[in-house]
This record gives sequence, C-alpha cells and structure tokens, in this order.
Amino acid sequence: MLIVAILLFLIALAIGAVGVAALTGKLPRNRWAGVRTPESLRDEETFAMANKVAAPSMVGAGALCVFGGVAALTLPTIGGVIAVVVTVVAALLTAGAGGSIAARVAEATKPADEGCGTSCGACSLRGMCEPTT
Repeated sequence: MLIVAILLFLIALAIGAVGVAALTGKLPRNRWAGVRTPESLRDEETFAMANKVAAPSMVGAGALCVFGGVAALTLPTIGGVIAVVVTVVAALLTAGAGGSIAARVAEATKPADEGCGTSCGACSLRGMCEPTT
C-alpha cells in the first residue's frame, strides 16, 4: 500500500498545483492541464476565468487524494483499499463537476458576433446579401 499512497500523494500534488495556479490566474493555456474545451480555449481571458471557476474543485480533488494516501498508509489492507477506491472516485467526481461548471461558464460568455451576421457565410459577401436600392 506504500506505493499506492505515494502515487496518491503525487497525484494530489499535481492536481493541487494546477488548482492553485488556476485560482491565482497563473495557469497559462497549455496542452495538458486545466479546463480545455473549445469555448475555454477561445482566448486568454476565457481560459483564465473558466479555470478560476474550476480551481476550488481541483484543490478539493487534490485534498481527497491526500486523504486516500493517508488512508492507504494507516488503515488495514481491506479498509485501505476501500478508502482508496472511495476517495479516488470522489476526487474524479469532484474535479469533473468543477470542470463541467467551468465549461458551461466559458460557453455562456461567448462574445456577440460582430460583422455582417451568419446568413452570408462571409463578410466579403455582405453586399450580395443586402437588398439593392
């Protein structure tokens, strides 16, 4: 169970670091960490906002992994396995719920379409869509 505990502590450290970086606004857009939906990756502001929304759940998921690691070290084998499974599932659900809420926030903050609209397909065709006078 020592290896499981060490693995959970490392996962907790990684998730917690991403959560703290997101909460402080220091998480840059990247390929691996944070909320990475098409809407959240639209621009730097949206990415930072979505990740600030998800940050508390990421930190909570990291804390749950720490609890699982402590349980793996202190509880007997069967109890430790059960505690590890429960805390890992709870951490996944917690992080997933925060990510889902953050994705909805990013989607809700879509900028209004600027330009001629969507009926023409391109702004270069704008003159063709408008009635002639």
